[in-house]
Amino acid sequence: MANLVNAVAETAREHGDAAAVGFRGNETSYEEFWGQTGAFAAALAERGVGEDDRVAIYLPNVPPFLVAFHGTLRAGGVVVPMNPQYKAREIGHLLADSGAEVVVALADLVPFVEEVRDETDVECVVGVGEGEADGAVPFEEFLEPGAPEVVERDDDDVAVQPYTSGTTGQPKGVELTHRNLESNARMANELVPEGIRPEDKQLGVLPLFHIYGMTVVMNATLFSGGTYYAVPQWDAREAVSLVEEEELTLMHGVPAMYNDVINQPDAESFDLSSLRLCGVGGSGIPVEVLRRFEELYDVRVYEGYGLTETSPVTHFNSPTEGRRVGSIGKSLPGVDSRVVDGDFEEIPPVEEGPLDEDEADLDEVTGEIVVAGPNVMKGYYGLPEATAEAFTEADGKTWFHTGDLGYHDEDGFFYVVDREKHTIVTGGYNVYPREVEELLFEHEAVADAAVVGIPDERRGETVKAYLVPTPDADVTPDEIREYCLTNLAEYKHPREVEFVEELPRTTTGKVQKFKLREREETAAE
Repeated sequence: MANLVNAVAETAREHGDAAAVGFRGNETSYEEFWGQTGAFAAALAERGVGEDDRVAIYLPNVPPFLVAFHGTLRAGGVVVPMNPQYKAREIGHLLADSGAEVVVALADLVPFVEEVRDETDVECVVGVGEGEADGAVPFEEFLEPGAPEVVERDDDDVAVQPYTSGTTGQPKGVELTHRNLESNARMANELVPEGIRPEDKQLGVLPLFHIYGMTVVMNATLFSGGTYYAVPQWDAREAVSLVEEEELTLMHGVPAMYNDVINQPDAESFDLSSLRLCGVGGSGIPVEVLRRFEELYDVRVYEGYGLTETSPVTHFNSPTEGRRVGSIGKSLPGVDSRVVDGDFEEIPPVEEGPLDEDEADLDEVTGEIVVAGPNVMKGYYGLPEATAEAFTEADGKTWFHTGDLGYHDEDGFFYVVDREKHTIVTGGYNVYPREVEELLFEHEAVADAAVVGIPDERRGETVKAYLVPTPDADVTPDEIREYCLTNLAEYKHPREVEFVEELPRTTTGKVQKFKLREREETAAE
């Protein structure tokens, strides 16, 4: 199977009458969906768009995203997914860098495309939905009759070119091949007990422009004959209602989503009994959030780990092989993982994790997690130096540097301590923000938390906590500091505590800590 889309073609042949996509009470069968991808591919061919040509998709989770995604692959093109929250300046870089010739955009977003169009290679803009879309061809009019053959591609040809989230620096185009994505979607399917079944119904709340929602949710479902229920934007109450009404069986989300659900005023009344598996990734889920969700809804949440550059999943807590709360799980079959020091020497595993971080010397057992496998990207688009820096050749394998610090145990479980760039060095001691955040989430007055390092004349850096209080919380910064001092080593406690209405997050739920640091820099000026 060279072209990734062949997996969808196979599903359409076997389950043509089954529902492929559900959206706001309507369902599209696999036969209908495959026909729509053909019409999109025919439209691209009519305009001379084919092998290796880039097609940008600037949409939330709506059915035309799935059609454009698989239609582009069917035509031999490369998908460039773009965050629908981005504005003109942000998409300008993605369009110019990728060389995309066609953009499929929500009608309301077309003006942003037009604003930067002259600086790009964009020749055609396709508008989806109602709204101001001057200069765009309506999606329905763009489609052409026909059922073109799948343009075959090699395993190593690029299929999708997502861009890194840009939490630091300029986003880089990640070249993911047909083999990368196909292998990881198959791996994701095997994470579910007995695999994803045709009767399974998947909650599609993770953004499709992001690799987690694209591979683990959309592709894994469509490759297996299940139904993908598209949800354009995250709303905890609406998502829960959809699970209840449609009796959805599978849910993947980021930690912030699970935290939002349990913090609803009537959280105890939700009926999520139809769910047979919940997965979480994107960033580490606080243990307290995981336990509270499981207590409320009697469904286990399995933590995994991955990156855009790894298609994305590399580790997962297997429902069949057991899990360890606080761990990202074991390496997926076919994926090799190591923990290495600065000289790329492997750091031995601890006997069993997770460690008591108050008693263990994490600096002695922690290193960078590196991975190798069929899911690891081809490279960064047009950036040979950045690509070279991301990899190390050793023992006959090409290892990708994740930039995440962690350790592993003798049973094969891995544990992420924090991002390397997030580590706070205060008075010569390393503080891993995630450890402090875990403790803060256990406080009854804390709904959300983020910890960053801020400049300190005496210590170099010191710890600051940004907290979103729970409704009607009655707590002071001094009480939070005292709580942390009681439970952590003195150098780890936040010397500054600030309450905020919300934390800046990416669409996939990651806290944008650089924005919190920028806030500190601005205040100091």
